[in-house]
Amino acid sequence: MSIRIGILGYGNLGRGVECAVKQNPDMELAAVFTRRDPSDVSILTKEAAVCNVADVEEWKDKIDVMILCGGSATDLPEQTPEYVKFFNVVDSFDTHAKIPEHFENVDKAAKQSGRIGIISVGWDPGMFSLNRMYANAILPEGKDYTFWGKGVSQGHSDAIRRIAGVKNAKQYTIPVEDALASVRAGENPELTTRQKHTRECFVVLEEGADAAKVEKEIKTMPNYFADYDTTVHFISEEEIMANHSGIPHGGFVIRSGKTGWEQENNHVIEYSLKLDSNPEFTASVIAAYARAAYRLSKEGQSGCKTVFDIAPAYLSAKSPEELRAALL
Repeated sequence: MSIRIGILGYGNLGRGVECAVKQNPDMELAAVFTRRDPSDVSILTKEAAVCNVADVEEWKDKIDVMILCGGSATDLPEQTPEYVKFFNVVDSFDTHAKIPEHFENVDKAAKQSGRIGIISVGWDPGMFSLNRMYANAILPEGKDYTFWGKGVSQGHSDAIRRIAGVKNAKQYTIPVEDALASVRAGENPELTTRQKHTRECFVVLEEGADAAKVEKEIKTMPNYFADYDTTVHFISEEEIMANHSGIPHGGFVIRSGKTGWEQENNHVIEYSLKLDSNPEFTASVIAAYARAAYRLSKEGQSGCKTVFDIAPAYLSAKSPEELRAALL
């Protein structure tokens, strides 16, 4: 039987999940749930239903795993503990500092309902988290580095678009090449925020807006740009649509460590991603963990899980025998 998937929220991530489900033959999309009028939402999977989120509880016995595609700021802290009462769920909660609190809230609700909730699934947190953990376990004497980019930061782009006089904007996070080279060489540098990444902004102004004022507001924005070397380019609407319409991203997780009785040997572990579409890759990771949620639930497990808690074989559609023969 196919794993029946529900999608709650049909933005970039929700559309990515729909595409990922299509690529996994052991899954089928049962329904998409939206806060909009369902008649205004057109999905690609013709046989799946489109429903208002108010009707979600009616699907309690018709969906094996509900994938929550809301935002981490306000949606997921409320949605994940709520919907794990009715479904096995997977989310992509990515506010790193609040993950322990989110875990506790979801774990309590999931254990009460007897369901599985897997949180913070994606590439960071997610795949990058796993690689940091593996590298720390293998090289206990060492230092971690994470570089993001080159890629579009959706949160930073939105922050620019909120500035008065800005019509549209895209912001790219870019690793500093000298810093990256030093880490790869095993030099274990101490790096400030400014030394690790730069930020490049492409901005379309409203007619009559003061470019100098907008640029100053961007570069001095606390928590977003003030701690980085930031470049601002003012371009046309046509140019931003032609050259900056995608959502690429990626990055590197590196651990530089030592082994030997006198720590005389150096080692560098590196994991990298280069993504044409941040939301579609995130969705593909989520789909694999939806399979794990389904399998854990069938085993009678309950509670909240993270990527650290789930054995790799639970992610794969291949049998254990196939995995040992083909990938081990």
